[in-house]
Amino acid sequence: MNKLSAPVYQDVINAHQRILPYINKTPVFTSRTINEITGAQFYFKCENFQRMGAFKFRGAMNALSQFSEQQRKNGVVTFSSGNHAQAIALSAKLLGIPATIIMPEDAPKAKMAATKGYGGRVITYNRYTEDREEIGRHLAQKEKLTLIPPYDHPHIIAGQGTATKELIEEVGKLDMLFVPLGGGGLLSGSTLSARALSPNCQIFGVEPQAGNDGQQSFRKGEIVYIDTPKTIADGAQTQHLGDYTFDIIKKYVDDILTATDDELISAMQFYAQRMKMVVEPTGCLSLAAARQLGDQLTGKKIGIIISGGNVDLAQYGHLLS
Repeated sequence: MNKLSAPVYQDVINAHQRILPYINKTPVFTSRTINEITGAQFYFKCENFQRMGAFKFRGAMNALSQFSEQQRKNGVVTFSSGNHAQAIALSAKLLGIPATIIMPEDAPKAKMAATKGYGGRVITYNRYTEDREEIGRHLAQKEKLTLIPPYDHPHIIAGQGTATKELIEEVGKLDMLFVPLGGGGLLSGSTLSARALSPNCQIFGVEPQAGNDGQQSFRKGEIVYIDTPKTIADGAQTQHLGDYTFDIIKKYVDDILTATDDELISAMQFYAQRMKMVVEPTGCLSLAAARQLGDQLTGKKIGIIISGGNVDLAQYGHLLS
């Protein structure tokens, strides 16, 4: 298959029109508490209220909506720790496409159950000893499936960018935008929208401190590969950025920050206690990093992307206790 062109903001606009009948236009919340503490104005884009509980539905629906008849008949395959898995499974169900999902055997039970509930065929692997991308490529070739990776695909990136498009269209131009970072689909898509709609906005990607491959890549100017990180932010346990995503990130993002698991738990507690929201650890990366900046936030208009809310209730209770 020929390599697809790198996405641009027009692709985000097209994606938004394409997926509008299917997605939830998620709410933007504010918090007087965090505003008083920081002296800033925070706007939270709540993708934890997206269908299947995460922003991933946007990119998955955009990608699958562009399948040919033959691709729809043969089916889709992907690999994911959970949210992209659910997004592909739900999108495929809505479009009548068979879906095969390669998931780590230790994926959160809620995410695996939901993926199966949406009709996805789940194949498990060991995330510490097996290569999910190799498994995916093998299955795609063997069964004539179309492989849609979790982040390094122009249609995925364009779809993910629609969340920030909605945010800025609703609240106006921002001074700073904080976006969770795993493989870079959400960050690169968000960057396309932010640079078009709020060109002077500072854009920060945020990843777990234990898995700072994106930060290393950003500093070095080339993609850095790491072992699977051990962190509660399971949606950001990626080992490297993608070619498409890194090209956008290195050109247009201002910096990559990190957050510790303890900082993620503190952010989860804030969301639960002050904003009455369930947010998964990965979704807390953006707020956790923003809180580190202290006085730098004063007087600024801050966008926070909450990427999702899919977390096992048992783990959620344990982390908050």
